[in-house]
Amino acid sequence: MAERAKPRQAQDKLAFLLSLVPYLMDHDRVSVATAAAHFGVPQEQIREAVRLIGVSGIPGDTATYQHGDLFDIAWDDFDDNDEIVLTNLVAIDDSPRFSAREAAALIAGLQYLSALPEHADRDAIATLTAKLSRGASAEPSQVAVEASETDDTLALARESVTKGVQLSFDYLNSQGHAERRRVDPLRVESVDADWYLRGWDHLREAVRTFRLDRISNPEITTEAITHGATDVSLPDKLFEGSVDDLIVTIDVIASAAPLLADYIPENAETIEHDGRLRTTVRVSHYHGLKRLIASMPGVATVIEPAEARAIVAEWAAAGAARYAS
Repeated sequence: MAERAKPRQAQDKLAFLLSLVPYLMDHDRVSVATAAAHFGVPQEQIREAVRLIGVSGIPGDTATYQHGDLFDIAWDDFDDNDEIVLTNLVAIDDSPRFSAREAAALIAGLQYLSALPEHADRDAIATLTAKLSRGASAEPSQVAVEASETDDTLALARESVTKGVQLSFDYLNSQGHAERRRVDPLRVESVDADWYLRGWDHLREAVRTFRLDRISNPEITTEAITHGATDVSLPDKLFEGSVDDLIVTIDVIASAAPLLADYIPENAETIEHDGRLRTTVRVSHYHGLKRLIASMPGVATVIEPAEARAIVAEWAAAGAARYAS
């Protein structure tokens, strides 16, 4: 004799409804069979819950149930096709939502993340983007992450990560020397507008960081990678020092000092000077220093050496002159 199913308590029914309703909200149309399979329950339990949802809601200002105070179901679809479509939402739909502007900003961030090789599950990102669009208080603005000159290189890096093969390219180093490199791509990161590839460099036999706009003639090889992201230890800091680095003294506003953490040597002396912090930064070349200081106008000032001050000043003056012309 088959064992009779134990009757469910009221709190069990409520818990199930609180799980079912958001699921139905995330699916414009879903069959009873699909919902039953998702929750691992009999189909009749889904049908019973849907009928209960149809008589659930909250009373309005009159303390009585009026039109729009109850959930509503597309009953013809439910009765004839065994499909569930919510046509009116109450109560749970009154929970705080992202504004259209907030949702658009988050969607732009997801588009940015989807471009990174380490975020390979782009289906999950697409699903979350769709949920943000549906869950916003209004239709989010259409946004897109602007393409850059490094997009092709970024795409090849992503493909090499997906295929698990090495990436070969010409690289112009900080001293202006070009070398052919063969790398196991590990991670792509950005600092402000600059993109960097971190990978195992087979020429140097160590982890190295490459700026994407200094990469040319990239090619995906047929050689399998020998070092994955779990095989090596990536430093927390993006930039690692070398004996060829230039040491520059700067003054910086205290609140902005953390932005320079990757550039400040571990043994750097930091003192307060005229309301700012005076410290040193390590850069591989003066071109990088120009870009760094230009990204922090009025916040950081080059003190010495004199050559560094002159180079940054000339570069800034040349930029200002272009606006005046």
